[in-house]
Amino acid sequence: MIDEVDAAGKAGDEAGEKYQRLGSLESRIGYWFRDRELLHRATIHRSFANESEEDIADNEVLEFLGDAVLGLVVSELLYRRNPEFSEGEMSKLKAFLVSSDSLARRAEEIDLGAYLMLGKGEEKTAGRLKDSLLANSFEAVIAAVYLDGGLQEATEFVDCTVYGYLTGAIEDNVRFSDFKSMLQERLQSEGRPLPAYTVVEERGPDHAKTFCVEVKLEGKSIAVGDGKTKKAAEQMAAERALQVLTLV
Repeated sequence: MIDEVDAAGKAGDEAGEKYQRLGSLESRIGYWFRDRELLHRATIHRSFANESEEDIADNEVLEFLGDAVLGLVVSELLYRRNPEFSEGEMSKLKAFLVSSDSLARRAEEIDLGAYLMLGKGEEKTAGRLKDSLLANSFEAVIAAVYLDGGLQEATEFVDCTVYGYLTGAIEDNVRFSDFKSMLQERLQSEGRPLPAYTVVEERGPDHAKTFCVEVKLEGKSIAVGDGKTKKAAEQMAAERALQVLTLV
């Protein structure tokens, strides 16, 4: 009997240690889980699960569910709060909000990278700073909130963390305009080759890097752009290329 009590106590201590690190993440999220195992799983990257000697489930299935929940919630919020927008405008805004770049920034705001469980390879290659990894893990957290608290709680979480970012975007259309697509469409309409983007410079430390991207048309450099991510720099370069073409 004593052995059973000791075993139960040990199991409880191990569970407490496993979940202890999640307390501050719950505070950042603004949601406290009934089942902390869901949040724990949302932080487990495939690389960690693959390297573990135990049978551990990673966060990829949660990521899949979170992507669907995010799309539904953002679509409904856009529909209810912006009835004056056209379908095309709503689609554009939704694409901006659920993009990997946008979700990675939301993940950074709650310092999600610090809580992720990564394999040695990802640790060595600064996996906690990768946009794609952060965005996917953020979707997993959305799914965890949904499974633990239902659609209402998930909606409130997405509303506060993701949709709330839309106000500035609406006031400044440039922030969600897809200039790369606009440039490509213009060149195609003129029967010209597609542009080529090249990273010509990287500045700053890994956690605060700035990229400089050059865009070439028919082998000729036409514009450069800067950004905290390669995608953002490419968008700025494309925007400036469009401005140059307008003046020609």
